[in-house]
Amino acid sequence: MKRTLVIMVKEPHPGRVKTRLGRDIGLVGAAWWFRHQTRRLIRRLRDPRWQIVLAVSPDREGLTSRVWPADLMRAPQGRGDLGDRMARMLRGMPPGPVCLIGADIPDVSPAHIARAFQALGDHDAVFGPAPDGGYWLIGAKHGATLPNGLFHGVRWSTEYALGDTLATLPNLRVAMIDTLRDVDTVADLRA
Repeated sequence: MKRTLVIMVKEPHPGRVKTRLGRDIGLVGAAWWFRHQTRRLIRRLRDPRWQIVLAVSPDREGLTSRVWPADLMRAPQGRGDLGDRMARMLRGMPPGPVCLIGADIPDVSPAHIARAFQALGDHDAVFGPAPDGGYWLIGAKHGATLPNGLFHGVRWSTEYALGDTLATLPNLRVAMIDTLRDVDTVADLRA
């Protein structure tokens, strides 16, 4: 079974992407940063050990966008909050291990992704924690078999996001890999 890496991307329009960062550096600057960060991340994470699927938003525009590499498979994120969209992506991928990341993690490397897939060899799920209490990666050995209550009640964008998500995965063997920072504010960008 093929390994799948899902990267969540949004069309980089000012005011529709990285709005918290935009409050610090301006909406145009935040959109520019996201566009270039995402391109670098995709280029860096291309690896024959997994296939990359871009989870695009907005759905229609993202499916036909010329911003992202044309050779990569795309899937619409669809409606709902972050948890709804992430669950849809994790469950909707081909059979086999699946990992999902955001596009705003400057330090992620193929070695980090390889460690996540390796952890799924003897765990049901894997997380890459972030220093702010959230996480930059979630992975599942079998995305289609994740619990129905996955992400129910998660307080997104808070220090409780990882703990809340773990609470929705009772009785699963969970591994933790490297802690990496995502970029939400200018302080994150400087770090």
